[in-house]
Amino acid sequence: MSLVIIGINHKTATVDLREKVAFSPDRIHDAMKSLASRTRTGEAVIVSTCNRTELYCNNAEKEDIIEWLQDYHDLERSDLMPCIYAYEEQVAVQHLMRVASGLDSLVLGEPQILGQVKQAFVKAKEAGTIALTIDRLFQNTFSVAKKVRTETEIGAAAVSVAFAAVSMAKHIFSSLSTTKVLLIGAGETIELVAKHLKDNGVASMVVANRTIERAQAMCAEFNATAITLEQIPDFLAKADIVISSTASPLPILGKGMVEKALKQRRHQPMLLVDIAVPRDIEAEVGELDDAFLYTVDDLHSIIEQNMASRKEAAEQAEIITEEQSHLFMEWIRSLESVDSIREYRSQSLAIKDELVERALSKLSHGSNSEQVILELANRLTNRLIHSPTQALTSASRQGDLNTLGQLRSALGLDKN
Repeated sequence: MSLVIIGINHKTATVDLREKVAFSPDRIHDAMKSLASRTRTGEAVIVSTCNRTELYCNNAEKEDIIEWLQDYHDLERSDLMPCIYAYEEQVAVQHLMRVASGLDSLVLGEPQILGQVKQAFVKAKEAGTIALTIDRLFQNTFSVAKKVRTETEIGAAAVSVAFAAVSMAKHIFSSLSTTKVLLIGAGETIELVAKHLKDNGVASMVVANRTIERAQAMCAEFNATAITLEQIPDFLAKADIVISSTASPLPILGKGMVEKALKQRRHQPMLLVDIAVPRDIEAEVGELDDAFLYTVDDLHSIIEQNMASRKEAAEQAEIITEEQSHLFMEWIRSLESVDSIREYRSQSLAIKDELVERALSKLSHGSNSEQVILELANRLTNRLIHSPTQALTSASRQGDLNTLGQLRSALGLDKN
C-alpha cells in the first residue's frame, strides 16, 4: 500500500488560500472521480471543510496528487507549496485518525469534523472511488474516533467554532437576553450555534437558508423564524448579531446591503461573524462604522482560552490513535503477506505441475519408473531450493548477518 495524504488547513494557510482550494458540494463528486484517476487503484476521498482541504489517495505518487490539486484549482505552485503538507503510510493513517477525533482541529476535540469526514466518505462511495483499503481505513478511523470520545474527556468542555462565535457575542453584548440574531445557513455548524444561543437565552432568532424547508425544520426546535436568503434585506436591520455559515461559492452579504441596514438601525452596532469558507460576508463590510466583522481566523484567542481542560484528554487520545494506526498497518502487512504466500505457492505448484507432466510423459514412453521418480525428486528439489540458495550465498558473501539469520529462520535451519 502507498497511502498518501495531501492537504492544507488552518495551521498552514490563510482563509484566502483555503477558499481557493475548497471543493463546493456540487463539484466534489466529479472532483473525486478525477482525483481517483491519478491513483493505481482508483481510490480517493476529498475532505473539504472551513478549516481544511485534504486529499486521501491509495497507491498514488505524492507529486501527482499535488499537481492535480494545483491544476484543478488553477493555482500558482509558488502560492500552494509553502502551505501544503504531505503524509504517507502509517503517518497518513494516524493523521486521518487524529483529524476524525478532533485532535487536528482549530478547536481541539470538536465533534463536527467526524461528521464531515463521514460525509466525505459517503460521497466517495457514491462516486465509486473507494475499494478495500480505503474502506477499511475509514471504517477503522470512525471506530477510533468513537473510542477517543468514550475513553477520554476530549469532548467534555464545549469548545467549538460555534461556541467561540457565541462566546464572542456574549463578550461584546454582555447579555444576550435582549439581542436579536440572524443566522444564515441551516447546516450542522449553524444548528450548533443556535443551540448555544438558546442555552444563553437569546431574545429571538431568524434562520435564513436557500431551502426554507430545511430552515423550518431547524426553527421548530429552537423557536426561531425561517426565511429565504432573498428575504435577508428585510430582516437584516433588526439583527444585533449575524452569524453565517453556508456552502455558497459567492458572498451572501455585501457591503452595500449591510451599510443600508446600519442606516436603518441608526448606527446601532452590529456584530457579524462569518464562519464560512468561502466567506459569506464581503471583507469590505469590516470597513463600515458600527459593523464588527469577524472570520474563523479571528476566533483563535477565544478558542485557546477554552482548550486547557482538553490538553490531558488529548494526550490520551494521541496514544489511542498511535496504537490504532499501528494495528491498521499490521492489517495492511498481513494483506501483503497473503499476496506473497499466494504468489510463492502458485509458483511452487507451477514447478511441480511442469515436472510431474514431464515424468508422466517419460513413464508413458516406457522409461524406467524408479529412474523417473528419482529424476523427478532431484529436479523438484533443485528448482525449489535454487532461489533460497542464491539468497543465502549472497547474504554470506556480503556479511549481511541479519538477512542471513532471517533466511535461516524462514527455511527452518535453526530449529533445535
